[in-house]
Amino acid sequence: MNDGRNLGLVAGAATLLAAAPLTAIFDRWTWLIQCVIAVALVTGGATLVRSLRGPLWTQLLGMMGALLLALAWLFPSGHEFLAVLPSAETFRHFGELLTQSTQDVRAYGVPVPDGDPLLFITVLGVGSVAILVDLLSVGLRRPALAGLPMLAIYSVPVAVYVDSVSPVPFVVGAVGFLWLLVTDNVDRVRRFGRRFTGDGRDVDVWEPSPLAAAGRRLSVVGVVLAVLLPLAVPGMTSGALNSFTSAGADGTGRGPGTGGRVNLFAALSGQLNQSEVRDLAKLTTTDPQPAYLRFGVADELRGDGFASRPPSGRPLAQALVDPRRSQEAGVTQESYRASVEVSPDFDMPMLPTFPTLTAVKDLDGAWLYDPGMQIVYSNRTRGKDRTYSFDFVRSTYSPAALRRSLPLARDDSLRQKFTGVPVEPEVSRLVSRLTAGKRTDYDRVRAIYDYFSRSNGFTYSLRTEGGTSGREIVNFLTTKVGFCQQYAAAMAWLVRAAGVPARVAFGFTNGSKRQDNTVILTNRNLHAWTEVYFNGVGWVPFDATPAASVPGSTRSPWAPDTDQPEPVSPSAAPNAPTETGPSAAPTGPDGPTRDIDAGIPTGNRSAGPTGPTWPWWAAAGLVLLLALLAVPAMFRSMLRRRRATRAAGAGTGPAGDTDGGPLAGEGPPGSPSLVVIGTDADRARSDAHAAWDELIDTLVDFRVPVDPTETPRATADRLVASGRVHDASAEATRLLGRAEERARYARDPLQIASLPESLRTVRKAIASGADRRTRWIAAALPPSVLLRWRLSIMDMSGRIVAAFGRCRDVLVRWSPRRLLAGRGTR
Repeated sequence: MNDGRNLGLVAGAATLLAAAPLTAIFDRWTWLIQCVIAVALVTGGATLVRSLRGPLWTQLLGMMGALLLALAWLFPSGHEFLAVLPSAETFRHFGELLTQSTQDVRAYGVPVPDGDPLLFITVLGVGSVAILVDLLSVGLRRPALAGLPMLAIYSVPVAVYVDSVSPVPFVVGAVGFLWLLVTDNVDRVRRFGRRFTGDGRDVDVWEPSPLAAAGRRLSVVGVVLAVLLPLAVPGMTSGALNSFTSAGADGTGRGPGTGGRVNLFAALSGQLNQSEVRDLAKLTTTDPQPAYLRFGVADELRGDGFASRPPSGRPLAQALVDPRRSQEAGVTQESYRASVEVSPDFDMPMLPTFPTLTAVKDLDGAWLYDPGMQIVYSNRTRGKDRTYSFDFVRSTYSPAALRRSLPLARDDSLRQKFTGVPVEPEVSRLVSRLTAGKRTDYDRVRAIYDYFSRSNGFTYSLRTEGGTSGREIVNFLTTKVGFCQQYAAAMAWLVRAAGVPARVAFGFTNGSKRQDNTVILTNRNLHAWTEVYFNGVGWVPFDATPAASVPGSTRSPWAPDTDQPEPVSPSAAPNAPTETGPSAAPTGPDGPTRDIDAGIPTGNRSAGPTGPTWPWWAAAGLVLLLALLAVPAMFRSMLRRRRATRAAGAGTGPAGDTDGGPLAGEGPPGSPSLVVIGTDADRARSDAHAAWDELIDTLVDFRVPVDPTETPRATADRLVASGRVHDASAEATRLLGRAEERARYARDPLQIASLPESLRTVRKAIASGADRRTRWIAAALPPSVLLRWRLSIMDMSGRIVAAFGRCRDVLVRWSPRRLLAGRGTR
């Protein structure tokens, strides 16, 4: 028992060492502390049950209970009993964490910050692996198989990490696995074997074993080769990836960010301040007047300014829908096609597209689409050196159409999410002054938009700090000098303060045109602008940055150039979309029937509550579990039916009397006479064996002792003497025993027509004498089936081991050492 406890402790430590690759995923070490607590409780629970000499299934239950207590303690819902005992609310909280974790897995890039959803699935996964490792290494004494769940932990960072995973965590995990193997073998040798050298000489207890030393050397060489060999093979490692900006542009030393979260403001500042002009993308589109190509959104306003929240999307094939609706006065929606070729310098986890996509081609399953943010992103790969095409819908609006949009309700989730701002008295006073007397959302937004004009003293300059926090926005509104990201963030802040949802978008202005509708986009075309949400319309762009200061900048009918004395017309702005007045607009219902942003609720039509998806997964898992549990019962029923069919044919063959005629008194009352046959002996013998096998399986199912050394007659007499069968069932039992006895030992077996009826009589008698639990187990999980499967697996394992042994013997015959030794004796 001490050796078992020691091996259990080593199994727990090896699991923690195998989890070392997870350091490449998390930004901090919180996951390791929580995993140590969970694995320690799992190991302690298993050790406690083993010290009480509990069977294997109780050890499994003990470890699962310990893991559940650890999860309830580390991730409490606040409704636990005695702070650690889970309640119904605890499991509901766990389901919410699992649901949120699926979103965080898609949203975050590595390294991820500490968050309960991701930490929960990490602790749950490592704790489950600890249970499997302990069960395989200690309970089943198969430590080599424990390497499979340990290897599963290492596969996680390899699958999600964009860069190459460091070999150091692999070495740590391999050392833990070797430690487990060595501990198990030492324990086996101490109890059952003795150590010896290669030439057969015994090794004293105090001497180091030469074979063990050779094994340690081979394991070290194997680990070193596994680490160094990939480094020497071209193409198996990737160097440092180029960042979108100069190193450390965001102040973290890692560039603008990784995965789904990118510091877009830092990336934009770094590119606009570079003196070198670099091509970032090439756009070809059928749209004669294309809008801004966009790739990112900053829609989360925190104390330090605007930031990009983690995107939450689905595969492109599932997330894209056609948003076109019946057009109203002042609204035009046209479908176009575009293709984009991204240069190696655009090293981002996002791809530039137009806002409203309907189809995307030439992108694999690593790319997702967030319909709310309207961006294509990936948590596993980057956008550089990619060429893809897509269909999109470009919408244009007249001021009258936007003015008809009603404000969102105050309790609307979208308004609450995108209108909250920190308290800045100067900003609040400015918003109140600008929006005084404005009755519609569009009038309020337009008043704020018109404020950012040269007539009010605003000028464009790259020689300013690019912060977007409250104090920095106040400084910009005071000095009125800044560049695009400050204009965009300031307008979004003011529009939010006016009670209208707003966010900051990032992308490209229109670049220099080449032939065949091809546009070259450089770092000089990188830009930021504001998007405002209108009820029933969707997100509408507003570019408050002075148009003359930004290459490729355009204006729209609903957001004209504030520095021009007249509204923008097609002749004054050739690149701008043509304004569609109410009189020239096509007739139709007053307003679109579907939002441009699929999945974002509006004030008058909210998206139905989707609810968590984990109950469906739980129900599917429960159905699958019940189906698996029903397999033994179905197998037992089919086997019983097949045997009954065979036994039913026992009385159909030709009768004979080769052994002196019928045997009187050997059948139950009312049964036909037992006839000795000669012409169909094989059929009768097979029927008797089937009936007897069914009787033995019935005894096993109802936990009646079976002695394989007894003769059939002795087994039948023992059942009758024990009182488990009596009267008619006793006669039926003796009949089955006599039939099996003659089938085994006599030249001519008995042909009995009443074997099926005798089997049913005996089974009914044995079942009536068993308790309810035994009857339930015999029906749901028949022990005879489980025993037969276990023996089959053992036989298969024995055959596999024997085959490997034969292969090893063949290889040993051609061993170089053996050949050299034989050569020296000649």
